[in-house]
Amino acid sequence: MEKYKLIISGGGTGGHVYPAIAIADAFKARFPDSEILFVGAEGKMEMEKVPEAGYPIEGLKISGLQRKLTVDNLSFPFKVISSLFKAKKIISKFKPDAVVGVGGYASAPIMEMAVRNKIPTVIQEQNGYAGLVNKIVANRASKICVAYPKMEKYFPADKLVMTGNPVRKDIIELAHLKEEAYTHFELSPEKKTVFVFGGSLGALTLNESMFNGFQRLLDEGYQLIWQTGKYYYEKYKDLLPNELPEGLKLLPFIRRMDLAYACSDLVISRAGALSISELCLAKLPTLLVPSPNVAEDHQTKNAMNLVNEGAAVMVKDIDAREKLIDEALVVLGDEKWQNSLKESMGELAKPEAANEIVDEIYKLIQK
Repeated sequence: MEKYKLIISGGGTGGHVYPAIAIADAFKARFPDSEILFVGAEGKMEMEKVPEAGYPIEGLKISGLQRKLTVDNLSFPFKVISSLFKAKKIISKFKPDAVVGVGGYASAPIMEMAVRNKIPTVIQEQNGYAGLVNKIVANRASKICVAYPKMEKYFPADKLVMTGNPVRKDIIELAHLKEEAYTHFELSPEKKTVFVFGGSLGALTLNESMFNGFQRLLDEGYQLIWQTGKYYYEKYKDLLPNELPEGLKLLPFIRRMDLAYACSDLVISRAGALSISELCLAKLPTLLVPSPNVAEDHQTKNAMNLVNEGAAVMVKDIDAREKLIDEALVVLGDEKWQNSLKESMGELAKPEAANEIVDEIYKLIQK
């Protein structure tokens, strides 16, 4: 049985952490005796989510630069130096056969030390716009696995491999979950369902748009799963009647995303790379509202990649409060358009992304 040592570095957001765990799971499935070590940033979500997934993790004292002068900025050079020293110790002690960087500040020191020690390195870039850390290490990385076309704008073309984003397997086949999904959310299988979510914390624009227009959706005979995010839940729970209107499910967070997708006829979402990859696998008609509060407006680039393929509809954040419900009703009322969106979404899906990334890692180890 082949046995390897793999380090996966990076994190900071779910868009980095969950693909990293999916890669680890695929590597472990293929090489069960292998050892996998994660390296993340202290205080970030990976320090909780990775151990929950069953993997050990080391934390680095690293953070990004703030846009204004702060104490954190003044301490930034010292954090970089201490992180590089710790990364060197981790590499020296663990002796990995390969290192994967998924983006986020924690991946930079480990990738740097891996390159210096001539250890094969793989970058996994989730977005249609390259992250800062990935761009910094790209020229010296061995391979770069991407989810969108035309990434040679940011990376050396000869290193690129189009794999898609690795996501959880439980959303590939959803048809058999429909009955369970309607029961779980206490919804009617006779009505079409709209599912709105803006990440675990929530999205202000989506919540305000829904609050302004949810009654129109209900009046037109649709039902709504509205994930507010933990941050906004109490506010909207207080604003709405104690007894919610029939067909409205207001939730702070959804653990069973597979069930939410299974009973959805239209999804309204931000345009994070991970969400888009899941929606493609689930083949769901989708209205994307890109967040304007991200680096280089990369969510708009993610969304436009789908729009250009006829796979999704985009509403700008600035227009959403006025136009989102109108657009949703147009899509919901057009069965032919829904089917076209489903078909195009399915064509963009990459169900074997994690395994293809493992293929690339294995090839590099074998060299």
